[in-house]
Amino acid sequence: MASCCFVLLSLLLLAAGHKCLSVHPLLVFLIDGFRHDYMDDLHSLPAFKELLSTGVKVDYMTPDFPTLSYPNYYSLMTGRHCEVHQMIGNYMWDESSGKEFLIGSNPDSRLPLWWNGSEPLWITLQKLGKKVFMYYWPGCEAEILGVRPTFCEEYVYNPSIQNLTYSIENALNILRSGGASMAAIYYENVDVEGHHFGPDSPQIKIALQQLDLAMQTLNNKIKEKNMVNKINIVMFSDHGMTKIDWMEKVIELDKYINMSDVVKMMDKGPVVSLWVKGDKFQQVHAALSKVPNMHVYTREDIPERFHYRGGKFVAPMTLVAEPGWFITQNKAKLPYWNNDSSEQPLAWQNGWHGYDNEFLDMGGFFLAAGPDFKQNVRAPPIRAVDVYNVLCRILGVEPLPNNGSWSRVGNLLNGCGGPHVPITQLTCWMALLGTLLALWQ
Repeated sequence: MASCCFVLLSLLLLAAGHKCLSVHPLLVFLIDGFRHDYMDDLHSLPAFKELLSTGVKVDYMTPDFPTLSYPNYYSLMTGRHCEVHQMIGNYMWDESSGKEFLIGSNPDSRLPLWWNGSEPLWITLQKLGKKVFMYYWPGCEAEILGVRPTFCEEYVYNPSIQNLTYSIENALNILRSGGASMAAIYYENVDVEGHHFGPDSPQIKIALQQLDLAMQTLNNKIKEKNMVNKINIVMFSDHGMTKIDWMEKVIELDKYINMSDVVKMMDKGPVVSLWVKGDKFQQVHAALSKVPNMHVYTREDIPERFHYRGGKFVAPMTLVAEPGWFITQNKAKLPYWNNDSSEQPLAWQNGWHGYDNEFLDMGGFFLAAGPDFKQNVRAPPIRAVDVYNVLCRILGVEPLPNNGSWSRVGNLLNGCGGPHVPITQLTCWMALLGTLLALWQ
């Protein structure tokens, strides 16, 4: 009976032109460090303007805390907060094994230890027998829960604009041929320029215009390949960027504590993790708590709204700087810092991210276009953990348990919308009844 129901349902839905069960290929772009307001001047970004005219953009997207890359790469693709998926920083330390996760090409960073905390969407698709092609996407080279994507062009630092346009052409070809259900492309240059020169710099404007040219290639290729209204495009960033002042706003820890009391220090910048000798913990905590423009948290003190303190790799002491401030052991140890008083000191970086995720400069962007999305719509803010449900819905995949909210993203989509619900015998007969009534009328 159930099998007959499914066959009859398929025929009736086809006859009625029903769109709810159609699944289009998906092309995802992760554009690192693209702040929510970088697209405000659409006159200088004609390709993005064209995409928006056929799609939907949110005012901003609130990233997970910390507003760093790897934590949000995983929040976007799992729908889970950092303390759930366990990817809590760009630099992590597992005290029990002594292993380190270091952003970049550190071999230990590929260990399942860091990745198996949650199942990202590309692994779910592979498990369902759907193929996924990924280009420079951090993590695609790792074996997660025993699975890898069909194709992974491994991450390299700052892929070129030529790398990007090649990936676009290749991804469209494989999606058009039916060789994959989803392709995912990572692009880093906007983040790199934002760090080096600051979010309001001329260099950022140039980086955005170069990116826009690549998006024009995307628009043109979609038309050339007869894929208009046949493919969904989703673009988002992991976080935003804010200006930092190297002359005035550096917190040097060695001015307040004896660094020999610290067993391990991971990362620098807005969020720093400290493991301190047991008999020195209270002393170090008390000294650092007096430092202005910085919050000092034990694990238990970390605000619940950060959804961070439950993470497996969270340190006993976490330092969080106020926006615009930068924490390090000593600024003289940072690369390219010029201490020659005869010359203007050279800033190693002029922009950074990682701060409180409610700080608006940390907000990322979200833009989507295609047959499943509304057109020329600007929508209210969403959160990084919400994106996963959107991707699952348009791929026809039942989402795993997650921390996203459908109420924030359901208005982005056309048609029947709503989170994906597997078709059971009951829902089958309900759909049959509704379709028959529609045809009768």
